[in-house]
Amino acid sequence: MMLNTTTEAYQLLSQLGASERLLTHVKLVGEAAEILISKFENMDLQFDANLIRLGVAIHDAGKILHPNELDGPGSLHEPVGEKMLLDHGVQKIVARCCVSHAQWQHGDLNLEELSVAAADKLWKGKREAELELTLIQAIALQKQIDHWDIFTMLDDTFEAIAAGGSERLERSKHVTIS
Repeated sequence: MMLNTTTEAYQLLSQLGASERLLTHVKLVGEAAEILISKFENMDLQFDANLIRLGVAIHDAGKILHPNELDGPGSLHEPVGEKMLLDHGVQKIVARCCVSHAQWQHGDLNLEELSVAAADKLWKGKREAELELTLIQAIALQKQIDHWDIFTMLDDTFEAIAAGGSERLERSKHVTIS
């Protein structure tokens, strides 16, 4: 199933057995991603906002098969999520976000994949300096300006997203595990 909208992504996750908790998680990460997308649009970047939205929506699909990783550590959900989505006809670039959101330091990722990874950290209030710098460098390369100029533009955005983390975490706790 080719995914074109987050609604389609959420429907697929539900059909595959996603819990309300998992659906709430990806929607909360989506809130963080929307702030990044808005900032990128204001910066006049060339990027695929829909790929970021879809990547965020499905990035933890593998937790359907490894629900223990919803609350605890683990990376088993990453490759199985990608495979499960590919088996259901999801575009390769979208399904790849299951792995790239967590393995962002191992590979040549595009701006959209780095944005999915950043949103997945920032939604809960966690700042990941190396990831943020990698994203800043990708944007600086595209804009052909010094990365410090991008840093000053984005650092406040990262901080604003992270500042809402405790409130988003609180909302994630009010969902029962099914």
